Formats: sequence, structure tokens, C-alpha cells
Amino acid sequence: MNITTFAKPLLAALVLSSGLCSSHAATSTERPNIVIILTDDQGYADISFNPDAPEEVHTPHMDRLANESVFFSQGYTSGVVCSPTRAGLMIGQYQQRVGVYTAGEGGEGFDPSRKIFPSFLPEEYRSMAIGKWHLGLDNDYPELKWHAVNRGFDEAYKFMGRGAHDYFGLKGMKGDYSAIYKDLRRIDESEYKGYLTTRLSEEAVDFIDREKDNPFFLYLAYNAVHTPAQAPQEDIDYYKNKYPHLSERRAILMAMLKHLDDGVGMVVNKLKKEGIWDNTIVFFLSDNGGTKAMEADNGHLRDYKQTVYEGGVRTPFMMSWPNKFKGGRTIDTPIISFDLLPTVLDALGENPPEAKHFDGKSILPLITENATDHHETLYWDTSDERKGWAIRQGKWKLIGIRGKLELYDMEKDQSETTNLAKQHPETVESLKKQYQKWRSQMAEPSSAKKKKKNKNKDS
Repeated sequence: MNITTFAKPLLAALVLSSGLCSSHAATSTERPNIVIILTDDQGYADISFNPDAPEEVHTPHMDRLANESVFFSQGYTSGVVCSPTRAGLMIGQYQQRVGVYTAGEGGEGFDPSRKIFPSFLPEEYRSMAIGKWHLGLDNDYPELKWHAVNRGFDEAYKFMGRGAHDYFGLKGMKGDYSAIYKDLRRIDESEYKGYLTTRLSEEAVDFIDREKDNPFFLYLAYNAVHTPAQAPQEDIDYYKNKYPHLSERRAILMAMLKHLDDGVGMVVNKLKKEGIWDNTIVFFLSDNGGTKAMEADNGHLRDYKQTVYEGGVRTPFMMSWPNKFKGGRTIDTPIISFDLLPTVLDALGENPPEAKHFDGKSILPLITENATDHHETLYWDTSDERKGWAIRQGKWKLIGIRGKLELYDMEKDQSETTNLAKQHPETVESLKKQYQKWRSQMAEPSSAKKKKKNKNKDS
């Protein structure tokens, strides 16, 4: 598939009437609302906006949002798994700068005094974190130093487990108790009714309703469609009956995706109903590529979550802000998840001292000024040779995985099928040196640091 395939003919005419504006920043009297919708493990082709989506994928609400947004065909995440991407998004930097390379490291949390997303916003913003946190545990309860409310958010409805949560009860991945917090209070079973994806959507709608007259920041981090594979039985049966060729796991994933899509629709419809849609910045993306364990579909992209191939780090990625630009366009310039914080600050005209240390860049010039230059180079690192590291520069992407070097031409080979390392040894050597220099500037993995600390204690 060509990287511009998402730009459907129906939308092409909108490009000429894109309504671009020269100024990004909103005045203090028209502060935009900010909504980040982050899905979990959603496949690149598990959105029917993608022409490569298989017949069973039906996401009308996501499609409508994509049609009203600017869609980034090469939207990347900074991590190959959940937690690292979330960490990078919150600090506007490579998460490796705070020692987060793996889900375990991010799940344990990084420096709780480190300033994260909501703390960069003007004081008049009310903020709420909903859903999956995965940036610190609650084993220090009741102190909860890694809790969202103790890190700048005003409200929360979220869980703090290792990344997965039961969709019908208060259980974690291993079947043990896993608290869901309403602000700093643990809810009990009597308060937990229904299907988790729907509950998160309802909490988001309630927050919008309470704060619709004031500028707000909503971080809606769904855990769908991450394992465990759970959905209401009637929805699973619907997909099994309509698409009898589907496996049991794929049918469950489609049922989970339906509720996720319905949730996106609930949030967008609420913004429109309250008349605040036009002045709301909405980002939509997933936290990494789709996972093989759930039989996700990443379309023409190679591999899945947990590797640095495109299937592990590229995701459906879109932005809407009707007051400033019209949607209906696809941009092919690569962007990355830690661009969100710099983009929001650019939109607000905020320039905090910490901004000079951001690795992320505002994507507004790409949208409103027809700019084409953005990141000269992008890096990925898992600290695990089985999952790999990568560097993307222009059309070239170099991957180091399982002791081998692989080079791909991303303009001609989006599926990473032809390794050109032997044909371009100078390019390989140049990119490898750049990666090594970048890696030397990152912090060591927090797990390695912890092991050293414990070893010193024992000696």
C-alpha cells in the first residue's frame, strides 16, 4: 500500500480549502480544550478508515473522526510496548532519558517529582486521567506517589496495575485484585458495574459535562483492545455468526473494538452536543502496533507489538482542531507520540523553560503551514536484542535485531521486505554511529540501575 492510500478520493478536494492559519497560538480568552484518546494495542488495519482493513472491521466513529481530522500515515509511537510510549508522551521526550525502555520499567514508574503533561498547562485548565495508567504502581498505598492525581491531574478514574485489567471485575492480569481509583479512592465491587471500556467512556463524558464551561485536558487512555480477551457474549456471538471464518480470538477482538469505537463516538458526540467541538484539540492514536496475541491486523506493515518493525511502532494517528484547520487530509511526514506535548504548548502559546529539552516538536507547522520538514532522525530502543533498536532518517531505516543489521528504504518498501544493508554499507555505518551516539546520551535502563543498587547492598 502506498503511504498516501489513506487520502481517499472523497477527501482530496478538501486539501485546497484547508483554511490554514498563520498563527498557532490561541488567545487566553479562547483557550482550546485538549483531548487525547489513546487506544491500546490497536492494529494499524483495525480501523475501517484504512482501505486495507478486512471486512470484519467496522469502526464508523473512528472513521468519522479520521474524516474530520488530519491523518498522519506515518504516525509512530516512541515505544514498542505500552508503558514506554505513555512515559514519552507525558514528558515530551524519549522515555529512555528517564530510564524507561521496557513495560516493566515504565510500569514501576519513573521519578515522581518529574514534571509531566498536565503540569505544563496554564492554571485555568482542569485535567482528568481516565483508564490505563501504567506509569507507576500503587504498592506504596496510601501514599500513591505515582498516582496521576499526585502528578498534576485534578481528577482520575484509572487503574495502576501492570498493564492489563479485567473488563468485568476488579482483577488484574493474573486474576488477583487490582484496584480502580476514583481520584485517590479505591472503588469497591458494588461500584463496578458493566463493561470497563464503556465505563471509561462514561467517565469521560461526565468530565466533559462538568467542565464544558472551562478549558480542560482529558487524557482518555483506554486499555482496549489489550488482553484479556473479554467482551459481552452477545457481541462476540454477532461477529462469530456474521463472519464464521473468524477465530474465537479474532471475534472477541472485534467485539472489543466495537465498544472502543462506540466510546470514541460518545466522547466526540458529547463535544459536539455541548458546542465545544470546534475549539477542542483532539488527538487519536494507539500506544504501539497491534499484538499477535490478540490476532490484530497491522495491514501491510511487518510484524507486531514488541518489535521495532513498522508493525510494532506505527499506529492510526490523527489530530483535529476545527477552529484552526479543516480535516480531510492525510500527511505523510513522519511524526511521533512525544510530539503531542510540544504541539499543545505551541497551540497555547506556552514556552516553559523545560521546552528546550523536549525531543518532540509541534506538528502544527505541518498542518497549518504546509511544512514538510519535521524530525530529521527518529530512534527506538528496547534494550533487548530480540526486540531490537532502530533509527529512521529520511527514507532509510536501520534496524539492529538479534545481532544483525537490516536496512530498508521506507519510500519504496513500507513492508520492510528487502534488506539493503549489503548494498549500502556506508549508509549502514553512518546510521549505526548516529544511533550509538544517541544511545550514549540516554540514561541506563532503570532495571539495570536497580540491579546494581541491590548488588551493592548485598556486597
